[in-house]
Amino acid sequence: MSKKRGLSLEEKREQILQIFYESQDFFLLRELEKLGPRKGVVSQTVKDVVQSLVDDDLVSKDKIGSSVYFWSLPSCAGNQLRNAYSKLESDIASSKKRFDELVQQRDSLKKGREESDEREAALVGLKAIEEQYNALKDEMALYADNDPAVIEAMKDATDVAHAATNRWTGWNHRFSGLY
Repeated sequence: MSKKRGLSLEEKREQILQIFYESQDFFLLRELEKLGPRKGVVSQTVKDVVQSLVDDDLVSKDKIGSSVYFWSLPSCAGNQLRNAYSKLESDIASSKKRFDELVQQRDSLKKGREESDEREAALVGLKAIEEQYNALKDEMALYADNDPAVIEAMKDATDVAHAATNRWTGWNHRFSGLY
């Protein structure tokens, strides 16, 4: 016994679009809910399917008075496809233009960087200098505690903290006569 398989969302969308294309008419939602089962779309899912078609601009929707009408014409779908096609064509053209600009930029940056013995020696020297710089920076970090600027900053911070403590506790006013 095999169970009857229902339509997928994409198949339901196609069937509802067929209703619009075959009749080329305007519909209320309840009319679509009556026509949907004839195409194999359960009436409870027609509203969701129509809304997904509206969201994708395949079906138009307009409220007139208290009624909401839905419609879709084959020519509208063709126009939408042509517009999407022309947009994609312009995107491709701009991407090709940008690619050509980047290739030209890369080629201009390569000028003066051709492989040579002199350039190779300069790169080796640069690497050695960078290693020496990093080693000296690490060594300076070891002596940072004895840096006169750091010690002076600590003294200043201590003075500020001492003044703030006196200000908050009022120590100077209460006990100023003791010393």
